[in-house]
Amino acid sequence: MCGRFALDDKVNASITDFVVGTGRSHNEWTPDWANRWNIKPTQQIAVILDSAKTEQLRVESAHWSLVPPWSDSLKTKFPTFNARTEGITSKATWKSPLKSRRCIIPASGYYEWTGEKGSKTPWWIHPESGILGFAGLYAWWQDKSVTDDDPAKWTLTATMLTMPTVDHLASIHDRNPVALPATFWEQWMDPSITGGQDLVDEAVNASRGEMTALDYHRVMPFKATDDGPQMTVPT
Repeated sequence: MCGRFALDDKVNASITDFVVGTGRSHNEWTPDWANRWNIKPTQQIAVILDSAKTEQLRVESAHWSLVPPWSDSLKTKFPTFNARTEGITSKATWKSPLKSRRCIIPASGYYEWTGEKGSKTPWWIHPESGILGFAGLYAWWQDKSVTDDDPAKWTLTATMLTMPTVDHLASIHDRNPVALPATFWEQWMDPSITGGQDLVDEAVNASRGEMTALDYHRVMPFKATDDGPQMTVPT
């Protein structure tokens, strides 16, 4: 699983370069993401998506925990910040978004813990340079309790895909996020491609090299309210 990650402001230049590299206008991305080193489920995260409705490549702020349209509230009955890749099409929560609402979740790196409860050790897992692009799904949730003209009527929500861990990271956790090479981002987001288990399996295979290349080191224990680059300093 992945329940905590970071994203620094280097993402602004990286995403701008990616957008321009696809032949789109740089105006499709407003570079205003601020440093955050302790992003938790249900907080706002950056997602890159290719909208079938507007035919635009966009970067949006999303609620990190996908909320299906039938939910009565943003608070789901079970955790939805991660989606397991195995058998993903058998789960109603993921099946519809997988078809055409796939996104990339940019990250500087993520945290995992080892050890027993009460004395867990956090690890910072990250690329040597650049950013990670995690495979994700998104869904729009409608709040039926507010009027149609209320800006809070619709909330963009998202989840991050996870896969069985690569050998390189097996000593830390038995699962890891699906980090895609930048050459696969457009294919993953393309809403004209109907997503199914085959596409997910292709993404998992593409991710193995990315995940195996990551560095990791132990960091100091931190609180849920902590933030700052000191959280990633090796101990």
